[in-house]
Amino acid sequence: MRDPGGHSSNDIDRPDPSRIAALLRADDLDAALDAGLMALDAGATGILPPDDQALVARTRQRLQAAWDARERYRARAARLARRAAEREAKRRAATPAGPAASPRPALPAAAAAALARARARAGRP
Repeated sequence: MRDPGGHSSNDIDRPDPSRIAALLRADDLDAALDAGLMALDAGATGILPPDDQALVARTRQRLQAAWDARERYRARAARLARRAAEREAKRRAATPAGPAASPRPALPAAAAAALARARARAGRP
């Protein structure tokens, strides 16, 4: 079935490698993406001159590598946030609530010295 422009419905769904290569040569990456750069299969670029084939392939690889890196970064950030939340939850669970949570007062100097002497006599460190 053809549309009024003379294209079959399958032609409309497929990205045009020549148009994408032209957009990349014009340094219009956004338009090339909109035109289907990443949906373009490798066999479709066979109609292009070798320089354009290389340009399309390099651009696709560079974008895919950048997107993969961005996904790894997001996954790492989520993992670190989850671990931090888990540590915080454990810390809160380990801390008793209420007045018992106040730290124990340090021994007065005289009491600490007496304890140290008693430990020394008992042979304990």
